[in-house]
Amino acid sequence: MSTARRAHPLLQNGAGGDDGDDEREEEEEEDGDEEVEDEAAEDDEEEEEPRLKYQRLGGSVPAILSTDAAASIAVADRMVALGTHNGTLHILDFQGNQVKEIAAHTATINDISFDADGEYIGSCSDDGTVAISSLFTDEKLKFEYHRPMKAIALDPNYSRNYRRFATGGLAGQVLVLTKKTWGGYHKKVLRDGEGPIHSMKWRTDLLAWANDAGVKVHDMKTDRGIAFIERPKGIPRPEFLLPHLVWQDDTVLVIGWGTSVKIAAIRTDLSQGLNGIQRTIAAVGSEKYVDIVGSFQTSYHISGIAPFGDLLVVLAYIPDEDEKEKKISTSVTSRQGTAQRPEIHLVSWKNDEVTTDALPIHGYEHYKAKDYALAHAPFSGSSNAGGQWAAGDEPLYYIVSPKDIVVAKPRDAEDHIAWLLQHDCHEKALAAVEAGQGRTELLDEVGSRYLDHLIIERKYAEAAQRCPKLLRGSPSAWERWVFHFAHLRQLPVLVPYIPTENPQLSDTAYEVALVALTTNPSFHELLLNTVKNWPPTLYSASPVISAIEPQLNSSSMTDTLKEALAELYVINSQYEKALSLYAELLKPEVFEFIEKYNLHDSVRDKVVNLMILDSKRTVHLLIQHRDIIPTYEVVDQLLHTDRNCDKRYFLHLYLHALFEIDIHAGKEFHDMQVELYADYEPRMLLPFLRTSQHYRLDKAYEIFAQRELVREQVFVLGRMGNAKEALSTIINKLENIEEAVEFVMDQHDDELWEELIRQCLQKPEMVGMLLEHTVGNLDPLYIVSLVPDGLEIPRLRDRLVKIVTDYRTETSLRNGCNDILKADCVNLLVKYYHEARRGVYMASMNDEVHGNRVDDGSSRASERSSSVRALDIKSRTRCGARCCLCFDPLPIQDISVIVFYCCHAYHLSCLEGGLDLMRSNSNQDSDNGSDDEDGSPSGESRMRCVLCTTAAA
Repeated sequence: MSTARRAHPLLQNGAGGDDGDDEREEEEEEDGDEEVEDEAAEDDEEEEEPRLKYQRLGGSVPAILSTDAAASIAVADRMVALGTHNGTLHILDFQGNQVKEIAAHTATINDISFDADGEYIGSCSDDGTVAISSLFTDEKLKFEYHRPMKAIALDPNYSRNYRRFATGGLAGQVLVLTKKTWGGYHKKVLRDGEGPIHSMKWRTDLLAWANDAGVKVHDMKTDRGIAFIERPKGIPRPEFLLPHLVWQDDTVLVIGWGTSVKIAAIRTDLSQGLNGIQRTIAAVGSEKYVDIVGSFQTSYHISGIAPFGDLLVVLAYIPDEDEKEKKISTSVTSRQGTAQRPEIHLVSWKNDEVTTDALPIHGYEHYKAKDYALAHAPFSGSSNAGGQWAAGDEPLYYIVSPKDIVVAKPRDAEDHIAWLLQHDCHEKALAAVEAGQGRTELLDEVGSRYLDHLIIERKYAEAAQRCPKLLRGSPSAWERWVFHFAHLRQLPVLVPYIPTENPQLSDTAYEVALVALTTNPSFHELLLNTVKNWPPTLYSASPVISAIEPQLNSSSMTDTLKEALAELYVINSQYEKALSLYAELLKPEVFEFIEKYNLHDSVRDKVVNLMILDSKRTVHLLIQHRDIIPTYEVVDQLLHTDRNCDKRYFLHLYLHALFEIDIHAGKEFHDMQVELYADYEPRMLLPFLRTSQHYRLDKAYEIFAQRELVREQVFVLGRMGNAKEALSTIINKLENIEEAVEFVMDQHDDELWEELIRQCLQKPEMVGMLLEHTVGNLDPLYIVSLVPDGLEIPRLRDRLVKIVTDYRTETSLRNGCNDILKADCVNLLVKYYHEARRGVYMASMNDEVHGNRVDDGSSRASERSSSVRALDIKSRTRCGARCCLCFDPLPIQDISVIVFYCCHAYHLSCLEGGLDLMRSNSNQDSDNGSDDEDGSPSGESRMRCVLCTTAAA
């Protein structure tokens, strides 16, 4: 797939090195028009995220290349070797710091090779020498061949395999040198006569080299050639475009030559090639063979190639159009100063491009394809999963030009996030951080940049909505954004998301937020909800109150803002001010508020508002606290209010409730109350008129006459003493004879009866009704006698029959009642007589028996003993508190007293002696078994007053 070419921004800004700044300025001036066209083309295509990131190698490299030029490079596990054109070998660490310098040659170093352990390094040069040095000892070897040497490869097991290495050059020989046991080196020529050797790579037992004919693979273990891969047709000669060999692993060789790429797999048996491509090239008698498992052509010249997991990294040189038209076989090179930037292409084995990055190498416009080199550091991973490399497995790629070295490596999660942020994909960047990619600290940075982006885009609401997720529990971050939103005058959109706990911000932040909500009526609802929901301990209400109070009399003052101000007053313990606002706003909870904070005294000037809100509860409140809220103040407020309400009805409710509690409390307003009753509750007039004595009768009569309240007129006329007119009103207007009779009865005036009869005689129907309702009050015969002759009275016969029947019934009832009354009187007198003949026993001071009966039939008298003992004997008995027989004083110690209801009192001993004589006389006059006068059996002994009994006898 094709991708847009892009210059990496780090390199465009000169990151990693300071050299070449002047050159870049000149490039921008000379190629300005071309760059504008390139940028326009790039904008037309959708930019994809790169897979690699780039940085110039710093450390000692800029100083080295300021006086020399890079010619070749090799990378080991622990170091980098840089060969220059003056023949010096520089050993660097991965940061570019020089560790060691070896003056190995006197001319350009064409190739460098490490052994597998990274302990020995070999190099070859145009001066015809090959040098091998130990990196950790003083061991050095140098071989002279008198012809330029172009390639060298140390045996991976160089130190353990007789110091073996291979080399080649313009002489066309592939030489393998092995150290002899007894000293010196044994030289063996593997190939000769096929042209100069341009490249050479050794992996395990396999040695691959490239000459003018093509690429050959040799098995060093069996000393047999495995395969020969022809040089691609139509490519420039090797002196213009060098072949590039790289072992991806122990069995896969990648070849990049000119515009051709081939991937060769070394196998030991026949099998299907990778990616659906199979081709076998094997030497006669060889046990191994080669499959070309991948092959494709490029539109650019290959200046280097390296593996990238299952992909390939290709260093591309873009030839000029003029150069493409020229015959490559000629010795004419490309024009100086017109070369394009080299590019890094990440492609698959089928040439599907994944990414393409243009590299603004210092002085790139003066270089040719062979001036570039690409080397990669060995790594343990052979592939990447999902585009992400495991820690420690990331490969490093060194792009070398004469005056610059750029290091490329796979982009990590943080690079991915940075790219997303750079391209305004903030949501994806945030999701990546939350998924655990990158450092945790990145969340704050990503969140801050995301919010900055939304603010720049003026998406304030979305930015506010994202704050809880992005700012999390950082108080400082929250406060910073609160003040930032306030500076932008967009704080109201953030207020709903400001936390009140975990974290809790400074009180200033909350106060600023609340004050911001007071400025616009559209925010007042949010202000009210916020004040209700935020704990009052978070902030001071005074600054917010100060911001609202100047608006009280302005057009910007809304009911919602007033309610919010009332809530703030409550928080600030200014309950009276809060009550005023609640009453003005007609809030139903104002009554509970009054009770909660005992604000009854503050209600005095808010009667009208409270009555409008809830008249029933207000009246109850006013009546209950009438000692605090005087009646005249309530009436005055209701009478003179400007509010659009039924103030007279409210006044009626209040005065009526007050009258029911205390008929004298509002007596000065009873005249007004008469009119209010007449307007709103006429049925209550008569009870009021009967109860109250504090209204003017003439004014009341005038009101009733205007409203045609007849019964009330009758009552007032009666009160005024004009009974005849009242009676006339009942008869003529109400035509209710029953009420007329009742009125006459209430007046207790006989003349009214005459007036009633006189007026009724004028109406025949009224005469009949009068006859029906005067039974028991007037003699019907008297009424009939007054009826003029010839006056027709409707239903007279039936009414007379009814009168006679009712009269007889009444007479019968009267006689029965009289008989019953007489019988009851006789029975009660007899009962009283019997009770009065019995005495009450009063024990002495030391007598422990209380309440005993004097005889067997005195049970009821004992019940009254306690009350009788309390009797003042001296004042209530005859004989001056002396015994009526012995005339000694009654209160004698240890002698009981008997008292009778006739008020005679006796000593018990005296009375018993007197009664014995009376019983003997009584027995002679009465028969056995006969009853006493009081109905008790004669055999029973009873005590009686001696004096009264004797007198009766």
